[in-house]
Amino acid sequence: MLDQNEVERLEAEAVNAAAVRQPLYAPRKKIFPKRASGNFRRFKWVVMAITLGIYYLTPWIRWDRGEFAPDQAVLVDLANRRFYFFFIEIWPQEFFYVAGLLVMAGLGLFLVTSTVGRAWCGYTCPQTVWVDLFLVVERAIEGDRNARIKLDNASWSAGKLAKRVVKHTTWLAIAVATGGAWIFYFADAPTLLVDFVTGHAVPEAYITVAVLTATTYVFGGLMREQVCTYMCPWPRIQAAMLDENSLTVTYNDWRGEPRSRHAKKAAAEGKIIGDCVDCNACVAVCPMGIDIRDGQQLECITCALCIDACDNVMDKIGKERGLISYATLSDYNANMAIATDGGAAAISPDRVRNDDGSLVGTIAHFHVRKIFRPRTFVYFGAWAAVGLVMLYALLVRDRIDINVLHDRNPQFVLLSDGSIRNGYTVKLLNMVPQQRIFTLELDGLPGGYMTIAETGAPESRVATVGVEPDRLRTLKVFVRLPAEAAAQGNQDFSFVVKDTGSSETDRYEATFVTPEN
Repeated sequence: MLDQNEVERLEAEAVNAAAVRQPLYAPRKKIFPKRASGNFRRFKWVVMAITLGIYYLTPWIRWDRGEFAPDQAVLVDLANRRFYFFFIEIWPQEFFYVAGLLVMAGLGLFLVTSTVGRAWCGYTCPQTVWVDLFLVVERAIEGDRNARIKLDNASWSAGKLAKRVVKHTTWLAIAVATGGAWIFYFADAPTLLVDFVTGHAVPEAYITVAVLTATTYVFGGLMREQVCTYMCPWPRIQAAMLDENSLTVTYNDWRGEPRSRHAKKAAAEGKIIGDCVDCNACVAVCPMGIDIRDGQQLECITCALCIDACDNVMDKIGKERGLISYATLSDYNANMAIATDGGAAAISPDRVRNDDGSLVGTIAHFHVRKIFRPRTFVYFGAWAAVGLVMLYALLVRDRIDINVLHDRNPQFVLLSDGSIRNGYTVKLLNMVPQQRIFTLELDGLPGGYMTIAETGAPESRVATVGVEPDRLRTLKVFVRLPAEAAAQGNQDFSFVVKDTGSSETDRYEATFVTPEN
């Protein structure tokens, strides 16, 4: 176990600290985050591997839908106006499913933020994930924090130029892969890859890759924390999502203050000191360039790397972990009241510790039950309700559709035998990747018969029509009504389409127009 005086003090400046926050148009001060190690850093590695794996590998997953549909598991088929997600196929008129997913994503973000703060920003936001990936490359080539600072301050040399070229080339390769992976979601991935490499892909593919390459390189490699601070709206919105029971990364100054690097000297002088040894480890690892000891800040993405850094220091000096921890405002205020004697005095560590050095029993600690409160129940209930409605609609939806358009000019034709004929354009949609046989039937309109121009079959009240897989078939249908029946004036009826191989059916309400309207 180290003495507090033996803990290395890092020369790290919180360039985005509230007290020294730069004007909007001030030049950016570079941040060189030190590599962190600990539970949260390991968790971030796992999340990064999973999210990057999903993004890069998903377009290559195959899913057999038969010979008449693409076999790519996830595909946005703009040419044929389809969205495929494994066994689910979404048509343009079913876009409400996509809208429902966006609503669920929004409610899910509200739920996560109200319970564990900006966990999205700290772990799964694409900006965070790609910045982490770019930092991995930077550390591998240029070294950890001190080595990178030294290299940055050094004059240009062959060695520095070589490292910078390798680093930026690797960043560009990652950026190109990022843009390339994106376009694979919009066409058959193996085919598009060959076309792209051989120069036969459509211009839109090259433009998309170029744009995403540039944005990934600039955002992840050059701008980094500035994207979160100045471009992203979520840091400003999150304040409305948090309450006194939301978990946030917190410096527990009720046990850390007054901070000192010279514990023995302070003790000899009879001074009271807290657990913080002012080593700046939390500042050195922060990718946003802030000092968490300044309190909650706009820039903090709650990545919790400062928790890992501080826990490592506490382990070295034999103190309890948690000087920086996930905590709620209610717990923090309760513990601060103990440390300050209800606000009547300055912070004193003696009030929060027993004679043996352990924390007093009245210190509040987070318990998972605090997550389950009315606010989170409301968010979860709304999120689940939207999901259940979408799931029900998905399970009961028909894969057949009919649309009818009445001829406008002329609205009716008087035939030589006195009967009246109306013309309709009937569109039958087969929404499965298999050939289907439909029956088209008149429901209502007594005495009426129909003729389908494309089939040439004699007039009847029921006709059989084949529709190709995943296709729309347009038919010209003429409906005739004898003179005596037409004398009743305009009449409402329905076109009913049925799948002969299943119980699926759909109908369209139409009107038969007569001169006696």
